[in-house]
Amino acid sequence: MESGAAVHPMWILVGIDAAQANIQNAVQQACQSAGRTLPLEAVFLGLAGVVSETDHAIINGIATRLQLAKQIGIDHDCRIALAGGLAGAPGIVLIAGTGSSCFGENAAGEVWRAGGWGDLIGDEGSGFWLGRLAIEYAVRAYDGRGEATELMETVKTKLGMKSFDETHHRLYVPRIPNEEVATLAPLVIQAAQHGDKVALDLINRGTHELAEAVLAVARKLHMHEYELTLAGGMFNAPEMANGLKSALVRPSSEPQGRIVPSVAQPALGACLLALRQLDVSIDADIFRESAHTLSTQ
Repeated sequence: MESGAAVHPMWILVGIDAAQANIQNAVQQACQSAGRTLPLEAVFLGLAGVVSETDHAIINGIATRLQLAKQIGIDHDCRIALAGGLAGAPGIVLIAGTGSSCFGENAAGEVWRAGGWGDLIGDEGSGFWLGRLAIEYAVRAYDGRGEATELMETVKTKLGMKSFDETHHRLYVPRIPNEEVATLAPLVIQAAQHGDKVALDLINRGTHELAEAVLAVARKLHMHEYELTLAGGMFNAPEMANGLKSALVRPSSEPQGRIVPSVAQPALGACLLALRQLDVSIDADIFRESAHTLSTQ
């Protein structure tokens, strides 16, 4: 089971009761599609922001109350994205959607995560991060404190403001959702395509921050060579994908990565991890064929 683009644990965003209802509905729909009934032999729940012992305990309690399966696996959404993206092989996944995070696993089964610290102190290179900086640099340009940029007018229009005097109210009364801020990221991409220096600098900063997260994971896991799979809407923009590729080029003494296409969606990665709990291994080629078949249905 995979989560959406939220950057905080679901149970914090909606409450434990609502989180339980959401998980129950998702599992029931999956069971109906597969012609199965609960409890299953094994499930693996990959949920955004579930990284602490408290998060795990709360989700485990929900899964136990719902009697989902005899064996229950729980981790963050990066784990299932990696499993699906590389068909269970060692490597690294980099996610950049509304939020951002990086996660890797080496051949010895050691894991490490970098980034994913949320909107207050992290999420560099994400849609929210780019959108927030678009607003910041638009305001700086309006004040006369920053360089002129087309973001000043496009941000104002996108936020539905007649003047920048409305900015405070628009952002804080009530507080603008992260998902809405993330919708401003395409404006940065568009401005960069027009040669806007501020936008180009922001994309360069974002892709370098994402590359640093990847390299931090590779170093921590002693992976001198690694395969990297990408997930999240930000990489649909060539400016982001190409910028990341350039930022990952390092001297031969540094970890050397190769970006590869994702084999399967995170949901199939969750299935793969659930089967591993039952000591069932699936050949990578069979997994790839299954993923291709499902994607064409």
